[in-house]
Amino acid sequence: MRWEGVYVAGTGAWLGEPESARSAVESGAYDAEQHAADEIESVSVAEESMAPPDMAVHAATTALKRSGLDASRVNLLIHSGIWFQGVEMWPAASYVAGHALGRDATAFGFEQECNGGLGALEVAARQVAAQPGTGAAMVTTADRFGAPLVKRWSSEPGFVYGDGGTALLLSAVGGFARLLSTASGSDNSLEAVVRGAGLRPLPSGEPLDLLGRVGHFMRAHGSVREATERVGAVMKNVVGTALADAGIALGDVSRVVTLASGRSRLEWQVPVLLGLPVERSTWDFARRVGHLGAGDQIAGFNHLVEQGELSPGDHVLFVGGGSGFSCTCAVLEIVDAPEWERSGSAGTISGT
Repeated sequence: MRWEGVYVAGTGAWLGEPESARSAVESGAYDAEQHAADEIESVSVAEESMAPPDMAVHAATTALKRSGLDASRVNLLIHSGIWFQGVEMWPAASYVAGHALGRDATAFGFEQECNGGLGALEVAARQVAAQPGTGAAMVTTADRFGAPLVKRWSSEPGFVYGDGGTALLLSAVGGFARLLSTASGSDNSLEAVVRGAGLRPLPSGEPLDLLGRVGHFMRAHGSVREATERVGAVMKNVVGTALADAGIALGDVSRVVTLASGRSRLEWQVPVLLGLPVERSTWDFARRVGHLGAGDQIAGFNHLVEQGELSPGDHVLFVGGGSGFSCTCAVLEIVDAPEWERSGSAGTISGT
């Protein structure tokens, strides 16, 4: 879908302290061969007292301040996460909205695993476009991955999980980037890849076992190669639609922001699947913060802006994907290059 009059007015991110991959290998938490294949340097790790919704509040507060908008102008907040959000049977989105925007902002939670952030972006764009000249909506994400329920270094080959919150504010009033297009696609049959042996009537309280679930899928359906090919087909179609609706070609993309995977998966995502060089991605940032659940694309984009790596006229391609399988892509055009300092965080990620 092509958008008119929808802008990115502000972004923000909250990151924890960097924990080095080398130390994780030495402690036995991270497989040495996987480390060599993925070239991960570190991940963001939140302090023990920090819950995901508070990370999102910090990021949203930054995005709002940078936008120059009054909080009362933002009438929708959509929050996404892929793991525990602080309290069971509790609306984390309302907490984030209440602390970052105020009591009157409408708040909704959005769940589609790692595609949640970009899926929420597309929904938020509809809200803003429906109120030309006045609308504004915030998208936030947040997750933290702690032992013993999640093994951040070994739960999923090709990914290491980092803690962090992100925020992106869309506005019909104006901003430093124009949202040109979004597109989404799905193959719902692929939810079986991470479902495991079957549904349970109640939570088990057991540690996350993604490898066991994928192993069950392989035993029941054979190789995951076909599933990977179907994922690739959905992504290619969605990327092509987003680019066509934006009126640009792949060669016009200045930077691409994808899931923050290790080098082994990144090579498949960017050069093989998208046909773009790794140098146009946010790999140098991703390899130092890890996979932030639903927030990789917003965090990567925020980093590019903070580091002054984007100029007016540049086109940025967001490529999302989440278990299920769903994919959302977005194309933005930079219209101004704001001078922002690095977002607040518990620690400094080297080079950010």
